[in-house]
Amino acid sequence: MTGADALALAIAAAVRARRVSAREVTAAALERIAQRDGVLNCFTHVGRDRALADAARIDARVAAGADPGPLAGVPFAVKNLFDVEGLTTLAGSRIFAERPAATRDATAVAALRRAGAVLVGALNMDEYAYGFTTENAHYGPTRNPHDPSRVPGGSSGGSAAAVAAGLVPITLGSDTNGSIRVPAAFCGIFGLKPTYGRVSRAGVALFAASFDHVGPFARSVADLAVAFDAIQGPDPADPVCSDAPAVPCAPHVGREIEGLRIAVAGGHFARHGTEDALAAVARVAKALRVTTEIELPEPHRARAAAMVITACEGANLHLADLRTRAKDFDPLTRDRFLAGALVPASLYAQAQRFRAWYRARVAELFRDVDVLLAPTTPWVAPLIGAPRLARVSGADVVARSHSGVFTQPLSFIGLPVISVPLTTPGALPLGVQLVAAPFREAALFRVAARLEADGVVSAPVAS
Repeated sequence: MTGADALALAIAAAVRARRVSAREVTAAALERIAQRDGVLNCFTHVGRDRALADAARIDARVAAGADPGPLAGVPFAVKNLFDVEGLTTLAGSRIFAERPAATRDATAVAALRRAGAVLVGALNMDEYAYGFTTENAHYGPTRNPHDPSRVPGGSSGGSAAAVAAGLVPITLGSDTNGSIRVPAAFCGIFGLKPTYGRVSRAGVALFAASFDHVGPFARSVADLAVAFDAIQGPDPADPVCSDAPAVPCAPHVGREIEGLRIAVAGGHFARHGTEDALAAVARVAKALRVTTEIELPEPHRARAAAMVITACEGANLHLADLRTRAKDFDPLTRDRFLAGALVPASLYAQAQRFRAWYRARVAELFRDVDVLLAPTTPWVAPLIGAPRLARVSGADVVARSHSGVFTQPLSFIGLPVISVPLTTPGALPLGVQLVAAPFREAALFRVAARLEADGVVSAPVAS
């Protein structure tokens, strides 16, 4: 029960039943990290003493007959843009490393700890969450556990790789334009981008405030649901989350999907990817007996507008440092921030107007559909240091940014999405997005659980 193949809920059940102690589980996780992370580079900090102390407190609650929480003794780790009390919040940067340590945990981190989970460390990411590869110039690239010569995706690459490698069962990441879903697909695990505003971002270093989401990674649908339930809900410390409804999703895992109206996203989502990526969607559609196809209105413009808005909002947050410390930025992010600082205000305003129009049109679509299927990424994980350009669908595209071609039009209006993993022996994993209307995460969990139960999707530990 302390091995890499143990899932979160199984660990928690064993800890509550005193078949294993939280300290033993935590020590085993720390040992796995020590043995494997030298190659993978998922962690930027491992908090051994704090983790063992937290585990001891869980064991004391169990011994006293108190409820230790639904995630009792489950090791977890967080992207290093989450505040962790006593630790400097890096956000993948050199500049933030000069800041003082956080004085309290981020809301989502504190919520998982209240649920009994044991925090073991902080995880590598693209600088300031601006990237899809986690090739960090300051802290080194994180490597994909399925093939260490390849990227894990980003910007939450350390979070996804740590789960895929079995170092910890659950991690937290953030998603602006695909930063949970892209690494979930590349690493072959489950990743949830909740509805915008459903999980508090208090204590999280933001990239683009009107886009940023917080969500979990896991290797099973049930684990993903219980982690989400632990962190969702209102929080006055985050204005966009102050009145977010908390609706438990774990009870929906295992429920039937009859009555759900499911369709495949066509048009933009049926182009711009490799045959294997598009075939993954067809495989899921066939398993669900889905034959309906619909098209979102102008998703290519939604993607373009998303790029404008995120570049502007991100540059604004770092404007002072861009003026005085440009050389201290990761080169992969610096030039894009500088470009964002030069975008005319009229273009930002136009992009926001289009955003409102697009949100209204997509809301109309969800009157007739409950869940949409779309590819997560246009290809499998690229090689570390891959060329700037790639060729897909007969056109040359910028390789790093094209990884978000299918995710950006959906996060643009804050839709909830689960990326589910498809793995084939001898092949790298791919992901398929399950997409719903705002605050309809429960429908996504029902579909994901059916696919998992039928053996269509799975997230085995990478060897």
